[in-house]
Amino acid sequence: MLIPFIPLLSIAPLAPQTDAAGAPWFREIGEAAGVQWTHAADRTDKFRFPEIMGGGAALFDYDGDGDLDLYLVQGGTLTPAPPLTKEQKDSGEVEPVLLGNKLYRNDSADGKITFVDVTDAAGVGDTGYGMGAACGDYDRDGDIDLFVTNVGPNVLYQNQGNGSFKDVTKKMKMGDPRWGTSAAFFDANGDNKLDLYVVNNLGWSESVETKCVNYYQEPDYCSPNNYNAPATDLFYTFGRLGFGDSSTRGGLETSFGNGLGLTLGDYDLDGDMDVYVANDATKNVLWANSGRGKFENIAGLGGCEVSGNGQTEAGMGVQFVDMDDDGDLDLYMTHLRRETNTYYRNKNGYFSDLSNMVGTNGTSLLFTGFGMGVHDFDLDGTLDLFVANGAVQAWKESERFDPNDAYAEPNHLFRGERKKNRLKFSLVQERGATAEPVLGSSRGAAFGDIDGDGDLDIVVMDLDARVKVMENIAPRPEGAGQWVGFRTVDGAKNADVHGATVSISTGEDTRTYRQANPAYSYLCSNDPRAHFGLGSKAVAKDVRVRWPDGEEQSFGDLPAGQYHVLKRTK
Repeated sequence: MLIPFIPLLSIAPLAPQTDAAGAPWFREIGEAAGVQWTHAADRTDKFRFPEIMGGGAALFDYDGDGDLDLYLVQGGTLTPAPPLTKEQKDSGEVEPVLLGNKLYRNDSADGKITFVDVTDAAGVGDTGYGMGAACGDYDRDGDIDLFVTNVGPNVLYQNQGNGSFKDVTKKMKMGDPRWGTSAAFFDANGDNKLDLYVVNNLGWSESVETKCVNYYQEPDYCSPNNYNAPATDLFYTFGRLGFGDSSTRGGLETSFGNGLGLTLGDYDLDGDMDVYVANDATKNVLWANSGRGKFENIAGLGGCEVSGNGQTEAGMGVQFVDMDDDGDLDLYMTHLRRETNTYYRNKNGYFSDLSNMVGTNGTSLLFTGFGMGVHDFDLDGTLDLFVANGAVQAWKESERFDPNDAYAEPNHLFRGERKKNRLKFSLVQERGATAEPVLGSSRGAAFGDIDGDGDLDIVVMDLDARVKVMENIAPRPEGAGQWVGFRTVDGAKNADVHGATVSISTGEDTRTYRQANPAYSYLCSNDPRAHFGLGSKAVAKDVRVRWPDGEEQSFGDLPAGQYHVLKRTK
């Protein structure tokens, strides 16, 4: 594949950066917190396409003790050698040790983040070539289950409630052999049971690899379109006998793509959960839910299939989030270098590409964004933005940010500001979110309050590098720093309700909205609680929940500085 050379803007050498207040917003504490783990992509000079795409994570409370534990998805060996024969074993040959995923229990105390490796005891060390993870209590027994996507058979772990999991993949017939990427549990048909959506990338095998070159005519990774093998996604519904493959009945076989990012939400406010899939170099998909678990792709008519100028782009990470505080869900999506990240504004169920209005175009044009999250990191009452960047084709040697990693790029942190009821982002730091620049070929970014102090931390996955645990230490604007969080649960089962929208009053006729939903970013499952920065307000006024079926419930005023459980009374 020949790619025309387009010169980039001159990029200055990296230097320590802080925000205007003179302090960084995050500090990297992974090793100090006990997370001794390094991702392995199995990269070779063959430039096999999946090597450059993996690296997911999950933040979820697997043991029910109220804090977020950490699951890290390993790459490992993309094409493992066949098992040794009896003759080879008899001759003294030893099976190679396969790298596996890791589960770290959160033992944080007294404000210090601490993790302990419990993988073996929990039984979740899958050794497939991993991509992403999804979390949810699918069997409604009071604990969170875990689904892992792979290049090859996926894996479903059922939480046993005693600190261990059981591999029920074969029993549930969920070991699909294709290349799975993002996934999410949600109630698709209103029966109060969690179904599962799984995004698939292209139909890949070692035999379909081909030679490609990058911007500089050097051997490198191909575009997904070189393979010409887009795939359909998977949709499982949960019933009396467990999960069943409802992909065909749900309508998913009408759309093909090179799927990567996934987010869920009721974009049209009709009382059911819809699905948005960010596709790589193929048109994006917006599955409008009929309410009965049947879907129709309306991305073209809805205005969010391609960019505003009609271009099919490389969609990576994505999030449904209300960025303009009008009560409906907008979209923010990351893209490839030489494409801008996209803001689709939702107005009455139709989306418009207003990327040029939010202030991230100039920066995102130079980098390849993957994991992302729109959250109020400094608790001033306005949403901010974090983007994990990492190239998929090598930087020219003279332009590299890291001489030892041709694909490394700095991550970006943007501060949000309200201007005439519009959200506009500006770079907090020119080259990253920490005092010293942190570089990597970043992929997944998982968001959640790891230490329980009321602000959101970030876990960043980098190819062939140790995981980065980014503790939030953002400076608070003068007089600000109040927060409140909400867990939305079903009153009967006490299980998380994914996709509930929590809102609070911010004025006589204005409200702010947040989703309680773990499904966004890239290959990651996030803190399922809805989180608000309150600035200087000590009370969250007139708290309301719009449940996924459209029913609304009021909870009155609730104090700041704590997480509240909002139970549905239906």
